[in-house]
Order: sequence, then C-alpha cells, then structure tokens
Amino acid sequence: MTNKKKPDPSLKGKKPANRAAAGQKKKITRNPSHITNKLKRSEVYGKYLIEKKARKKEKRLKLEREAEALGEEVEKKTPRTLDNTREKEATRVASHDAEVEADHADDEFAPYFSNEKAPKIIVTTRPRPSQKVFHFIADLQNLIPSLYFYPRKHYSIKEICTFGANRGYTHLIVLGERHKQCNGLTISHLGGKGPTAFFKVSNVVTSQNLPNHGTCTNHVPELNLHGFSTRLGHRVGRFFGSLFPHMAQFEGRQVVTFHNQRDYIFVRHHRYIFHEGKKVTEKDEQGKTRARLQELGPRFTLKLRWLQDGTFDTQFGEYEWYHKRK
Repeated sequence: MTNKKKPDPSLKGKKPANRAAAGQKKKITRNPSHITNKLKRSEVYGKYLIEKKARKKEKRLKLEREAEALGEEVEKKTPRTLDNTREKEATRVASHDAEVEADHADDEFAPYFSNEKAPKIIVTTRPRPSQKVFHFIADLQNLIPSLYFYPRKHYSIKEICTFGANRGYTHLIVLGERHKQCNGLTISHLGGKGPTAFFKVSNVVTSQNLPNHGTCTNHVPELNLHGFSTRLGHRVGRFFGSLFPHMAQFEGRQVVTFHNQRDYIFVRHHRYIFHEGKKVTEKDEQGKTRARLQELGPRFTLKLRWLQDGTFDTQFGEYEWYHKRK
C-alpha cells in the first residue's frame, strides 16, 4: 500500500499566494459596469473615475512639458460648458442700449425704479392651503419688504386684484401648491396696467432647513439682478425689481439675488460679513479684511411659463409670451 503525499498545511484549500504582485496596485482601466454586485460596482467605479482623472492630468502635463522643451507656447484650452456653447439669442441686447433704456423710462415699472412710488404687496395662497406653505410665506415676508398676507378664503384672484387695487396695493402674489409643496407662483401688477407672470417653483428650502442660517433684520436689502440680458429677460428682471424699494439700507448688509441661468431663475438671500484678518508684516497697520456670505433664506428656483399683458385674466387676457413645449 502506497502512502499519499500530504499537501502542505499552509496551502490546504487555497491557491499559492503570488508574493510578487502583492505590493503592486492593480490599475482599473475598464468601466466596471459589468460587475453585478451594486456595492462593489460603486466602490470600483469611484476608483475608476479617480484613476481616469489622474491619467488625463498626466497626459496633459506630458504634452505641456514636451511643448516647453521645444520652445512652444502652451495653449490653455477653455472647458466646454453649457453656457459657452449655447447659441446666441437673437433678442439679446447690450447693457446700455439706447432703445432699451428709452423703453425702460416709459414702462409701468419706471416709478418704482425712480422712487416715485413705493411697492405694497399682497400675498395669498390657494384655497385650503397646507401648513407647510405658511413657513414659506413667513420667509417671503423677510425677503420682500412691505409684503402683507391675506387668507384666500373663497375669493377668486380677480376679486383679490380689485380689492388690492382699491386699497393702494401695487402687486399680488399667489402661491400654488401640490402634494403640500409650493409648485407655482403668480405675480400680478395691479391697477389695470399689468403685466401678470406665472412661474413654476421648485427646490424650495425654507430658512429653518438651511444649515447655519442667519436671522433677517428689517433693513431694506440690496437687489442683484444677474443674467437678464434678452428683451424678455429685461422685462422679467424689471418686474422683480418693482417688488423692492430702491433705497437700500447698506448697514443691514443684506442682498437679494435673482440669478438667471439657462432660463432658470435662482433666488437667494444673503448677508455679507467682514472679518479683519491678522497682520502679515509689522509695517501693516491692520490685517487683510476678508468677506464671507451667510445665507438667510429662503432658497428656491423659478421658471417662467407665461407673461400676460394687464392684470390677471386667463380667459380674455393677451399673452406677451408663453412657454412652448418642444
């Protein structure tokens, strides 16, 4: 009877370890979409993206070194973004266009920008609103000075427009709601002049849900309108501008921003804070002063759906512009 050779106990049930490749990192060059395990796939995909970025940077630096060795100038390429690759709007106008400035001097918003008239605004909701929308209304009252809330009850928007115009109010804001989330905002300029605009509302974050948010004061904020460069943009930007008094109280250091980008209007409310830094050298009388922003809230996004001439009238009103579905 022959004796069988027993395997080494260290190799029992295992394959011999490859000690040479143990200290080497395996490069991931293939997209790990073939891995069926979700957790493993996400882990490997993260490493794949890091290595891909490192390879791209290494290639760019190599080309720059080769160009410098040959005495050539290194051309820095600008990254392609949605903004710099957009087709130019035919209705885009210059910032100081004489024709546009003449239109601004005669439009229905001119008295607000020249401080001849102060805005006074009603805000209301849909019938039977949820409790969540009242937190948003409270933030809007901190955002916009001279904003007064009236419950909707059973009144129609036309009746509220007549009520507000008879009592000296200049604007009406109506908040729409769906699934206990604000999803629509109608602004109407009262007094029969118009216009009326409807915006879809998204990404609403009230001040109580903002991390490290500040507390608003009663100072009139500064207004920053950015990105309203087309004919329609000038019209909408001045509509927003008519909601605010144009006598900013700079000691409050509060800024309301309407930033238009790719036809979405991002609304933010900040306070800017100055910090005196340390002295760099002995000759410096004082250190460098640095500024930072503190968000006050609310935070939300608007998208224009239609703009109507005159006060609110969806049945017989004439539309200046409305969004066409593609």
